Formats: sequence, structure tokens, C-alpha cells
Amino acid sequence: MSILSKFAPLRQTYEQLRAAGQNPFEMVFDGMLSPTEGLYRGRRTILLGTNNYLGLTFDADCIQESVEALHLQGTGTTGSRIANGSYDGHRKLEHALAEFLGRRHCMVFSTGYQANLGMLSTLAGKGDYLLLDADSHASIYDGARLGHAEVVRFRHNDPDDLHKRLRRLANEPGSKLVVVEGIYSMLGDAAPLREIAQVKREMGAWLMVDEAHSLGVLGDHGRGLAEHTGTEADVDFVVGTFSKSLGSVGGFCVSDLEDFDVLRVACRPYMFTASLPPAVMASTLAALRRLQESPELRTRLADNAGRLYYGLRDLGFAVGPQASPIVSVALPEAPLAVEFWNRLLEGGLYLNLALPPATPTQQPLLRSSVSAVHTTQQIDRALQLFELVGRQLGVLPALAGARRQRVAPKAAAPVHADVALIASAGGTR
Repeated sequence: MSILSKFAPLRQTYEQLRAAGQNPFEMVFDGMLSPTEGLYRGRRTILLGTNNYLGLTFDADCIQESVEALHLQGTGTTGSRIANGSYDGHRKLEHALAEFLGRRHCMVFSTGYQANLGMLSTLAGKGDYLLLDADSHASIYDGARLGHAEVVRFRHNDPDDLHKRLRRLANEPGSKLVVVEGIYSMLGDAAPLREIAQVKREMGAWLMVDEAHSLGVLGDHGRGLAEHTGTEADVDFVVGTFSKSLGSVGGFCVSDLEDFDVLRVACRPYMFTASLPPAVMASTLAALRRLQESPELRTRLADNAGRLYYGLRDLGFAVGPQASPIVSVALPEAPLAVEFWNRLLEGGLYLNLALPPATPTQQPLLRSSVSAVHTTQQIDRALQLFELVGRQLGVLPALAGARRQRVAPKAAAPVHADVALIASAGGTR
């Protein structure tokens, strides 16, 4: 028996996806034409699954500053900051992020995933408690597993359940760190942060907010859900990523706590990973400036998100609980979702396919992430394709005068539900 035999169910799932049409896990674009269009198999395709919320991946200033840094400082740092030292870009980026978020301290990581992995595994140790929202991102759960704290889950977006669980721990020694997300990456719903902050204060806990999908999206200045809800003073740690609104790659954590910098020699994922290359830091700094100087991007993003969300809802699709740049349509079964995704792609629309058990409701999702630079015509074209395919597959009622018919997916065999799958960047940091 091969050491890889345990992945046989996953291999079977891959084969079923291939049989159904295009495999979402093997998508290779011929090229990127803009933040909202790619070339796939020679066809212009609307990109509605990239998390490119402000559309800054093609911003002229970001590109120019990245190119200049590349020429001046080379392609990479070839080591960690602990071993090889920091570049001026590391410090400039940390200072800019700390200032933007109104905090005294900042650490920059090579990915947003590493920011969660590093901070959670380091902050909460043996004898401490991590209280995680049940729908937390994989990087949060992985960070919890890497550390030695006891993990307690509370029901998604349920401050009362959090309060109950903290009350049970009231007489236990050790720190209690509560972790929530600004916007959750599958359904696009926001945490009830005011209520959670109240519980945190009452029970003497610490609070971390992952603003990965809310940075640049929420708040008068784009600082995220904590700014939007007026709870920044209650949040002890903010983590986030550069791979959404800032259009690059990397992650960060900011805080006002004294001695925060000791984490640089305590956090193993920070100490033993090669640091961000100069070109990435330069483009991220430029994107951060653009975020602050162009509030109209958030306005356009909100308008586009509402247009897609309410358009899908009014057509009769089952969407998430609130409008946000993450707009997901729930479908009753995985083979139907796979067929729906393939037909959208054939029509020139790319978005994310998420299958149970990687989805919070255990239903397959067609997940869209809207950008500020999507045009009205692109959003409307997406709605047209959703309606067309929805009627073809019997998800929506057939058009008047036409016989309502459920079209069977090409892959008759069910997709395995025992393998966590998500064909998207929506589940990444």
C-alpha cells in the first residue's frame, strides 16, 4: 500500500470533477487582461472569484513602484528577517500599517495564513484558551492546532454562546483569547462585533479580529469591521492579509500591547520563513496609499456588491444573510453545483465552487467576490448567466410557456462529502 493511499477518496473526487467538465482545481488562465477579465482557453472571461476587492492588481502606481523596487533591490530576500536582517521596505510597510490602523506596533508576515498561524500559536500557550467562532478560517484552526492552548468553539456569530463558554472558564487560570473575523469568507456575513466586544470586556478576555476580507471594505477609512462598528479600542490584535484589497501577498498583525516586539523572537512562523520580497512590499505600500486616498473605491465596491446580491436574491436564488462583496449562492447538492459552475464558465463567467464539508451550511456554494472595478455591464452579464443556467437546471422556475425540466448533471455519481474542497481563492489568506 502506498503512503498516498489514504488520499484515494480525494482522487476519486477529482476524477468525478473531471468527468463533469472543467476541473475547478486545475484552472489555468492563458493570461490576465485586467482585474476583472482573464483569458481562458482563448475566451475573454469575467473574473468574479478573485477577492480583488479594490481592483488594485493592475494599478499603475503599484506596478511602477514594484518594478522600481525589483530593479533596485532584487527579486527576493533569500531568508528570514531574524537571519538575514530587515530591508527598509519591511519597516516602512510596518510603520505605514500601524499608522493607518491607529496602533503602535506591527509585524509583517509572508502570507495572511502565516499571520494567523504565527500569532495564534504564539499568543495562546499551554494553560491558555482559544475561543474560536465555529466558522473560522482554516488558518485560524491551523494556528490553534500548532499551539498548545485548549480550543473552545462557540456557535457562529453568537455572543450569548461565547458568554456562556467564557463564564464556564471564569475560574480557570490562563488567558482567554477570542478570535472572530470581520467578514466571513464563505457567506460574506460580518461578526456582531459590538456584542462580542461587550462580552470580552465583561469576562476579561482578549480579542483578535481577522480583517482579511473587511480591510479596505468596511469603515469610513477602510480599516475594517472594528472601525465600522466603533470597537477598535476593544480589539487587542488585528490580523489581516495583503492578498485581498491590497492586491499582493502577505499578512500582518497590529497591536498596542507593550512588549509586542518580543513576538519577533517567539513566533516560529515569523522567525523561520523567508520574508517578503522588495517588489511585493513596494506594491503593497502603494496600494495602502491608494486605499486611503480613494474612498470612492469603497463606494463603488458597495454599489457593485449590492447590485449582484440583490439581483440574485430577487431572481430567487438562496444567498447569504447580508450584502457584502462576498456573494454566495447555495445549491441543494454537489453534482448540481458542479454542473452549474461548468455552465457559467462556458458562458464566460468564472467564480468559486465550494463543496461540503468546507462550507458552513453543508450546502455547496457558488461563491462570487465583487470588485470595485467591475462594470455595471459585467455585473448584469453575471446575473443574466445565473438566470439562464438557473432556469436550464431547474433551480429557478422555467420561463413562461416552457416545460420545466431538471437537467441532470453530467457526473451522475455524487461528489464525496468527506473531503474538504474549495476551488477558490476565497478560502485563502
